Amino acid sequence: MAFTSANGRTQTSLSDINITPLVDVVLVLLIIFMVTAPVLQSGIEVSVPKTRTVKEITEERLVITIDKSQRVFLGNDPVNINQIGAVLRQKIRDPQHQSIFVRADENIPFGVFATVMDAVKQSGISNVSIVTQPLEEHAGKR
Repeated sequence: MAFTSANGRTQTSLSDINITPLVDVVLVLLIIFMVTAPVLQSGIEVSVPKTRTVKEITEERLVITIDKSQRVFLGNDPVNINQIGAVLRQKIRDPQHQSIFVRADENIPFGVFATVMDAVKQSGISNVSIVTQPLEEHAGKR
């Protein structure tokens, strides 16, 4: 784009983008995302029991989590313990071939775990896996 000055000369306008503010904004956004990303991925804190036999999780499945304060989650969404069966029936198309993981804190009462397992069975899902951690072998024990 060109324009004529008061003395009759033709001049071109400065049409370059100043990159410095753009880089500053991008770096600030990068730092913000780096700080908030681990917080968003932390999930629900559960101390699962330790066992000797642990199968590695290789596929993506639905996960029901029961935390230490006995709150129940389907994935990352909180669910009323009395409505788990209904929510599972809505989300699952083929309950006979669907498998599900149950992550339960090791300190919850057995009644809460049994209620959740009963709701899962009532929804028609028969393939249920319980999430555990591997038992750490100590060098001094045999």
